[in-house]
Amino acid sequence: MYFSRKCKITFVCHGATIYSEEGRFSDSENYPPLSELGIEEIEALGRYLKARGVKNDVIYTSPSVRTVQSAKMIAKLFKKDYVILDDLKTRACGKWNGLTFAQILEKYPEGFAQILAQPDKRTMADAESSVEFIDRVKNVINELVEDNIGNRIIIVTHPEVIQAAICSALDIPADKLPKIFIRTGSATQISYFENWASLVYSDYVPL
Repeated sequence: MYFSRKCKITFVCHGATIYSEEGRFSDSENYPPLSELGIEEIEALGRYLKARGVKNDVIYTSPSVRTVQSAKMIAKLFKKDYVILDDLKTRACGKWNGLTFAQILEKYPEGFAQILAQPDKRTMADAESSVEFIDRVKNVINELVEDNIGNRIIIVTHPEVIQAAICSALDIPADKLPKIFIRTGSATQISYFENWASLVYSDYVPL
């Protein structure tokens, strides 16, 4: 049936780090870990998910330290294990890794504009293009949906991955990806059906 849901996914954005607090780009898996603020954010989000009765059959996470830390906290709350998936890693930053937005504009003035103007091309800094990044995320989400027919799952990952998942689910053009705002310690929920998907809510942070 058209309205027969295949899978519901609650995307959890990892908690804050010193990089996110400073506005730095990072695709490193080993650094940085959650900051004190990041731990507080995931604790608050976990309480919200538990109180709201968000059910889940499986918890998946990307391999980075910050997402695994967040996943451990969520998994402990729900008394479940978690599965690490490499394809849930964040967007490859290339030479932008560790730089702030201001530093990127200074060192690569044409690079960021290229992301918007030519989303199908890698930047001069060899950052992953918006199109290839969205396709990568789309493929792994499609696989998870097919592996979890009838289930409700939680995916703990990065802001950029959630942006890409929203673009894919709602057929939003790749050049609009940077305009989707996802905060650390937030929750986004998407329901997947046979031929379409529905964004239930996005970037929710408990008060």
